[in-house]
Amino acid sequence: MAIETNQIVSIEYEVNDGEKVVDSNIGGEPLVFMFGKGQIIPGLENAIADMSIGQKAEVTVKAKDAYGEYNSEAIQEVPKDQFSGIDLEEGMTLYGQGEDGGTVQVTVKEIGDESVIIDFNHPLAGKDLAFVVSINNIREASADEIMSGIPVENQHDDCCGTGGGTGCGC
Repeated sequence: MAIETNQIVSIEYEVNDGEKVVDSNIGGEPLVFMFGKGQIIPGLENAIADMSIGQKAEVTVKAKDAYGEYNSEAIQEVPKDQFSGIDLEEGMTLYGQGEDGGTVQVTVKEIGDESVIIDFNHPLAGKDLAFVVSINNIREASADEIMSGIPVENQHDDCCGTGGGTGCGC
């Protein structure tokens, strides 16, 4: 039976970029997401669409269906003084705010005397990914989950019951 849009899916996975394991939740908490909402990379979502609970598969996701092709134009040279107070290291990941207000991730490629070269590509851009994935559970989403897009397993009350509790709907 195919997994349908708005169903809540729970998976266990390990992903390899051709050189090494880059992420895994095996032995840990499962990844829980709402199917059909773009909450995981498209190639993996498409690959598991016809899987069932308890099924395990090896899946290759091409770069274009994962984090996209590597874009050499996504490299930017910026003045080093924009990073004051940060102990820069080549290869480190930094997060900032984009023009649209969203979070932007960059990788420090090169540190010069006056400037820093940063890469806006996702670290896995341009790489085909090999997944080993198991379907732990598939269930219908509640009306609240469909409205919010957030499975109940991923909803956390970080402020309630901690003594503060103000401004969070407690």
